[in-house]
Amino acid sequence: MSDPRIAVVTNETAGAEAAAARLRQQFGTVSTEEADFVIALGGDGLMLQTLHDVMSRGTPVYGMNFGSVGFMMNDFSETELVQRLERAHRTEIYPLFMEVVDGSGGRQTALAFNEVSLFRSTHQAAKVQISVDNEVRLEELICDGILLATPAGSTAYNLSAHGPILPIEAPLLALTPISPFRPRRWRGAILTNSAKVRFTLREAGKRPVSAVADNVEIQNVREVTVHEDRTHGVTLLFDPGKSLEERILSEQFKF
Repeated sequence: MSDPRIAVVTNETAGAEAAAARLRQQFGTVSTEEADFVIALGGDGLMLQTLHDVMSRGTPVYGMNFGSVGFMMNDFSETELVQRLERAHRTEIYPLFMEVVDGSGGRQTALAFNEVSLFRSTHQAAKVQISVDNEVRLEELICDGILLATPAGSTAYNLSAHGPILPIEAPLLALTPISPFRPRRWRGAILTNSAKVRFTLREAGKRPVSAVADNVEIQNVREVTVHEDRTHGVTLLFDPGKSLEERILSEQFKF
């Protein structure tokens, strides 16, 4: 592609803003709405925000790390950037669709590329009934919370909660409890990506729970239904040899 239109977004730190100014001087100031590529200068939080922004247009996103972890980012370099974009390995990921019934009976929806999480909102543990494809699989989980993670999100909060790492192209989802009290030995489940999971909150008035999809939080929930949404895929770009598949595989051999 000759002279691609490149938009640059940042996490607004000093280093990222200075680098963005140099890139915009080289490629011009282009909005994300009209870009052929989006370069995100920041960390994984900025990457998630950018993926939500470009989701409806399907613009490929190439991240360069100006954050702390940067698992979804490439190393920063301004050298031969157009060639790097054109040679980059492409990875398609898909979000989870979350539908919530709140305490007033209203319905709210959100999308999550990493995970949908439920958290207790007070000192009281949550009580959650778990159904998969309309069949109750766990009558009552007493816990601090529970999450359903995509392969892309399996190395994030899911891993911190001792959930399994999933290969990026595996048609799977990870269902992982957060500090389970009863049943004490239950460590979660691996589900197919076609599964529809429903969380029904028990004693919700006494034990309030919030639901979070990436950066969207809904409080005082009564029921949360989650499934993969294949209509909203996004494309991440990685330098050759440093694909998301390779990063997730390598993560499983770290100690």
